[in-house]
Amino acid sequence: MKFTISWLKEHLDTKIQDNSIIEKLTDIGLEVESFENLNSDLDNFKVAKIINAEQHPNADRLRVCDVDIGQENNVKVVCGAPNAKKDLLTVYAGPGSIIPKNNMKLSISKIRGVTSYGMLCSESELNLSDESEGITELKTAKYSNKVGENFFKNKNEKVVDLSITPNRPDCLGVRGIARDLAAAGAGKLKNISNSNIKKNGSQKIKVSISKEKNQGCTVFGSCLITGVSNKESPKWLKEKIISLGQKPISAIVDITNYIMLDLNRPLHAYDADKIDREIIVRNSKKGETFEALDNKEYKLDDNMCVISDKSGVLGLGGVIGGTRSGTEINTKNILLESAYFIPRSIRKTSKILNIDTDAKFRFERGIDPQSIELGLSKAAELISEICGGKISNFDVQKADEYEKNKIKFNVSLFEKITGFKVDDNEIVKILTDLGFEVSKNKLELDLKIPTWRPDITQPIDIVEEIVRIKGYNNIETLEPEKNKIKDTLNKQQKLFHFLQRSVASKGYFETVTWSFTDSKINNFFKESLKEIKIVNPISSDLDVLRNSIFTNLTFYLKKNLDRGFKDISLFEIGPIFKNSKPGEQLTVIGAIKSGKVSRLNWNEKERPVDVFDVKKDVIQTLVEAGYDRKSFFIRDKSPSYYHPGKAGSVYLDKDDIEPVAYFGDIHPNIIKKLDIKTEGLVGFEIYLDHLKENKIKLKDQKPNFEYSDYQKSERDFAFIVDKNFKAQDLIEIISSIDQNLIRSIKIFDIYEGENIPDGKKSIAINVIIQSSEKTLEETDLEKINKLIISTVETKTGAKIRS
Repeated sequence: MKFTISWLKEHLDTKIQDNSIIEKLTDIGLEVESFENLNSDLDNFKVAKIINAEQHPNADRLRVCDVDIGQENNVKVVCGAPNAKKDLLTVYAGPGSIIPKNNMKLSISKIRGVTSYGMLCSESELNLSDESEGITELKTAKYSNKVGENFFKNKNEKVVDLSITPNRPDCLGVRGIARDLAAAGAGKLKNISNSNIKKNGSQKIKVSISKEKNQGCTVFGSCLITGVSNKESPKWLKEKIISLGQKPISAIVDITNYIMLDLNRPLHAYDADKIDREIIVRNSKKGETFEALDNKEYKLDDNMCVISDKSGVLGLGGVIGGTRSGTEINTKNILLESAYFIPRSIRKTSKILNIDTDAKFRFERGIDPQSIELGLSKAAELISEICGGKISNFDVQKADEYEKNKIKFNVSLFEKITGFKVDDNEIVKILTDLGFEVSKNKLELDLKIPTWRPDITQPIDIVEEIVRIKGYNNIETLEPEKNKIKDTLNKQQKLFHFLQRSVASKGYFETVTWSFTDSKINNFFKESLKEIKIVNPISSDLDVLRNSIFTNLTFYLKKNLDRGFKDISLFEIGPIFKNSKPGEQLTVIGAIKSGKVSRLNWNEKERPVDVFDVKKDVIQTLVEAGYDRKSFFIRDKSPSYYHPGKAGSVYLDKDDIEPVAYFGDIHPNIIKKLDIKTEGLVGFEIYLDHLKENKIKLKDQKPNFEYSDYQKSERDFAFIVDKNFKAQDLIEIISSIDQNLIRSIKIFDIYEGENIPDGKKSIAINVIIQSSEKTLEETDLEKINKLIISTVETKTGAKIRS
């Protein structure tokens, strides 16, 4: 909402300075976006200095000047003035400037083969004098330090630009803003003077409002003004329109725009001679068309509010008028409309047809339904003064009656909510100044809400009105007591965000995708879950709810690989769906890794990503989340979309029924059918709903570094075991022998073949042995070696390989 301070003072009797008004607007919740002069056409004329002037190579009477206009680079201007010389201070007009004398618009042009960027102006061209022999010569003493500055002073009045929130339609008019300022003590609201217009007989054009269901118009006021002489608006009106950055059109149109901006009362003027017999306010029929004032033809849907006559649609009520009944400079008789349209109807119509107008902007937020006659009166009076004509009596057709809404307000609620007290009499004064009708009833106030405030519906809204007028700075700021601060997130929510950070820290990029996906991709990952089709999908390739987090991850992985990216790691955390009923879903964090490890690395040999990369990531993520690595149990069980020999599942405990995670290579058939071109593709899934609650606070976790000052020793063992024996079991057996001495166990070889019996395999492990109390002697190491061998052989039936 834009307005000038002088316009505001037509409604507000105040003596406070402009800057104080701006501060007060901000204090009462009306955000000031800017307070500055509007740009003028004369802003393009700059003080300039000729740095160098040379003879034009192709013309005797022209010179090519290098001109300093206060920017980083000088500009070249071709000039024919005899006084164009080095060090001359003059006036430069750049491309796009409009010369005041002849209204010629400048552009970049070639003059006899040399490009000229603008021109240097004479006094005559600037309307400063009749001198046209040479370019303007400015005095060195006055202008030497002003190169690059505007030559003409901007005499436009400063314009206030407010950002009005959707709940304050009353402040889309200057009077509404003045009312708020008056209530806040910035002045006194002036009374609107009574109209002195003389009315001549009844309004002769019949107006009726259809009684159809879902009618978008409830009040239609009109008056007929005959014998007008439409013309150019007077200077004061044009200045008001121009001050807001708009262009004057004609007196009648400018007056309706002025009343809209002044009182927030949109109006519309019809050429009465173009109306076929009568005005009918009704719902549109599907397929009807009309040409609007924006020169576009619109095809209407059912139940749009239209203003029509016997020949068809004249305009969309509250949105835009039509060309068929628009006023022109030769219009003699006009029908002036002032109506109330239901916001819901306006929003629906403008959204379907993609129309945005000033009237629509106001009607969809809510116009004062009782301002019908005020708008007619003020506009008719101005039209009569400027254009002449006879004004008929007002005709107001109503499909509904409006009564002011009522609220009972307990004054104690204000202090309870805000923490500070305002005297009851001051509360009454503030509300009265804002337009409320107030009557006291013991501890309660009976309030009638002004019709221009559709946003106020409950007592808490009254509290907000009082506090914004009284001042938000009166609310005391209290620091919360630390011992009473409660966690915002519950444990499950904390785990959710912790796992996000944990997986991201391992080099995966987070993706955020739809919960629905393409059924063709989903079929590869749905396992035994039921396919959940979407009844009304937003597109044909997003037709089911996803059964796996991998469906969208593989789609976007392929999309990036096809664009030339390599070695991509992606993850997402979100729901997967087991069934269509509410709650039948699981929260999963899933990740996929593709390509190679150490690609183009001078220090390490590159290799495709493999199952052990994601196994490491999933185990480390669970450990970081506070789960005990020693109790983890790995099985080779995995869903069918993993490679059957290169995948596994993680259990928090050996006795658990449900796995908390899966990991492994994505099945080669899926990679082939999806045409994913990459050296390797692995992934993992962690099911948050299967994770047990642990007592460790995620935010308190710190790495537990244990170190020893004593020498470590390494021993290698190779055991021959049954072919189906799991290497994980061997690690757990050895680690349980002596946790104080055995620091780590690493499998470095698994072998089947020559010199190994049928049905057997060899597992080679490296064991690091270290004490935190002493340097181990050979006898100590021999003892632990024998204990490892005997324990493994006893518990597994394995044999040490010689």
